[in-house]
Amino acid sequence: MTITIFLGSLLGAMAIGTPIAFALLLCGVMLMFHLDLYDAQIVAQNVINGADSFPLMAVPFFMLAGEIMNAGGLSRRIVTIAMALIGHVRGGLGYVAILASCVMASLSGSAVADAAALGALLVPMMVRAGHDRARSAGLIASGGIIAPIIPPSIGFIIFGVAANVSITKLFLAGIVPGLLLGLGLVFTWWLVARNESVEPPRRASRREVAHAILDGFWALLLPVIIIVGLKMGVFTPTEAAVVAAVYSLFVATVIYRELRPAQLFGLFVTAAKTTSVVMFLVAAAMVSAWMITVADLPGQVTELLAPFMDNQTLLMIAIMLLVVIVGTAMDMTPTILILTPVLMPVIKEAGIDPIYFGVLFIINNAIGLITPPVGVVLNVVAGVAKIRMDELIRGVWPFMITHLIVLVLLILFPILVTGPASWFYG
Repeated sequence: MTITIFLGSLLGAMAIGTPIAFALLLCGVMLMFHLDLYDAQIVAQNVINGADSFPLMAVPFFMLAGEIMNAGGLSRRIVTIAMALIGHVRGGLGYVAILASCVMASLSGSAVADAAALGALLVPMMVRAGHDRARSAGLIASGGIIAPIIPPSIGFIIFGVAANVSITKLFLAGIVPGLLLGLGLVFTWWLVARNESVEPPRRASRREVAHAILDGFWALLLPVIIIVGLKMGVFTPTEAAVVAAVYSLFVATVIYRELRPAQLFGLFVTAAKTTSVVMFLVAAAMVSAWMITVADLPGQVTELLAPFMDNQTLLMIAIMLLVVIVGTAMDMTPTILILTPVLMPVIKEAGIDPIYFGVLFIINNAIGLITPPVGVVLNVVAGVAKIRMDELIRGVWPFMITHLIVLVLLILFPILVTGPASWFYG
């Protein structure tokens, strides 16, 4: 009955168009009434406590860093470096998009920001070269969702706070799986583009390659600073976000000089608006999370999953199938906030490494960003690439299937996540 009230109030509120943050508040209040525990002070206290979190301070700074990178020329220089290195091979622009996606993922941590920036830069170039617009846009969207996997990752920050696990370990554990997603896209692009009669651009000279690398050196240095700093324990993920924002601001205004002081106010406002949406979701979710614990929903879910509890692989498959279904109708942040407090007790009881689960959980949620009908990244790329949604879905499905295959491999072979992760964080 408790699960029915929780899901019924949440889905019912969403069905009539209630914003997800208010739907989360509503389902928490409905559970309070059901258990005869309603108290307005409890609601207010949980909302305040939900936003009062030091690790969550990383979110606005990484948001701001992403805005500065796109406006200050750092993102464009990453694309230029990739073009100089591999743009000349057959289907080279596609490989450029994949390489740029992986590098930019280590800069911003936002799938929407990366997909929008690369879509604006590369889709017109790929179409002019003769590539299919739908396939090109689908590749850009699929590459964009690597951003929540390779650190820094806003998704890992939210999951780490909700699940009370180390964000630093999540960051370091996401490096290899993120690169595996990129390799999967390389193989898929080779398959779909090998029969295209597209003339690749000319090979860049050594001087042009050297110039591109030198020009983009300061942009490439940022992910090195963040990963080495986290690995060596120089700073926490929250402090890394501040470093990323300050560093990108310095590079964009002092070294590259592409960001004018007059633009800063607009960038700060944009980052603040995006942050406010995320923070309000987190704060509202704390009410439902508290009630999920009080009502013992995890215990009831554990009973439902009892047939799989003795087999970690089958349990992970069952949970991932649930997340895939939810991801078709819900954005990443609310999915994390709703499912994490329900699933984490199940994961711990089954003896599954929370870091390993967190990586797969975020990968699955990232895939949801390109899964119709909601697919936030799909909508962004469709707007940037000026393409109809049905055409974009046709172009994205081969790459989405590849991501799902990689996810299945990570479920079947956990060592692909836990092995490199244990090396990174000792």
